[in-house]
Amino acid sequence: MAYQVIPISRFLQLSAQYPVFDVRSPAEYQHAHLPEAVSLPLFDDDERRIVGTIYKQVSREAAIKAGLDFFGPKMKIMVERVEAIAKEKQTGTVLVHCWRGGMRSSAVAWLLDLYGFEVYLLEGGYKKFRNWVLDTLSQTYPIRILGGYTGSGKTEILHALAKMDQPVIDLEGIACHRGSSFGALGQPPQPSNEMFENVLAFRLHHLTQKYPGIPIWIESESIRIGCINIHPVFFEQMLSGQYIRIVIPFEERLKKIISEYGIFDFQLLINGVERIKKRLGGLNTKMATEYLMQKNIPAAFEILMLYYDRFYGKSELFNPPSFIIPLENTQAEQNAEIILKTIMDENNILTDNDSVGDNGKG
Repeated sequence: MAYQVIPISRFLQLSAQYPVFDVRSPAEYQHAHLPEAVSLPLFDDDERRIVGTIYKQVSREAAIKAGLDFFGPKMKIMVERVEAIAKEKQTGTVLVHCWRGGMRSSAVAWLLDLYGFEVYLLEGGYKKFRNWVLDTLSQTYPIRILGGYTGSGKTEILHALAKMDQPVIDLEGIACHRGSSFGALGQPPQPSNEMFENVLAFRLHHLTQKYPGIPIWIESESIRIGCINIHPVFFEQMLSGQYIRIVIPFEERLKKIISEYGIFDFQLLINGVERIKKRLGGLNTKMATEYLMQKNIPAAFEILMLYYDRFYGKSELFNPPSFIIPLENTQAEQNAEIILKTIMDENNILTDNDSVGDNGKG
């Protein structure tokens, strides 16, 4: 038995069933990797640097010998780590890749194959995967954009739609940022832009396979979410997608914002106000800051909400809305049902009209 080298399409298909091991260095993995891949570094960061230097300055053969010095003592540990994960997933099949599908992944694949695993190696390595990511983000998708003023609970509505078996991508969830000056509060550190694209491409791929031809729900965003930039070709598709705008009373939205952000340290909130000082204006910044210092959250957030409402209206980039849907409150499940029913009813009307026209022709 010998390990098999397979193309990216087959590798991704198998990755839904079997564990994936990334044998690049920890720093390479930390920067970006295949979603759900497990780090199994052949070399640590210093070892990789040493081997690479020897390869460039001495020879390939000398680099291989140096690499073997590092690899030998790790063999048992690597096998046992893979064995534990494979046992947990109840499989004897594993997938392996490195940067270009070269010596690092070949060495680990040889070891695992020797031990008795069925091993598949990604042809072209992570570099080939990145090409697939960029190609995936440049393809055409049917998209529905959910828009509405700050505090409308759009993200929660998306999650409710997903529970209703609708294809949904939560860009803010992938970016670990809610998109405003306060968007990092309560969130884990943002991933690299490359990692964001990897996850987005993965989700697009799986959703289009599970829901062929069905529009994917995405929240209205600017091209930048915190420190993350949405791929420009994909963002252009978002701009031209079907736009659904929800309208919720100001008081209801204010209550939601207070419940979400009022729990954070006041200094963090003041820092958020300072970040938008130029656009918010000197007087509003001063008033909002003073209210926060007085722990008067409702008054401070009312100023901020009015600013974001004006800013949202001026910065709206999407198509004219296909639907403007008034909603009474921010109850996500109830609102998701209303939105979906409104769209389905409209589509049924259009279908019925088409049928009448066809009958008339007959």
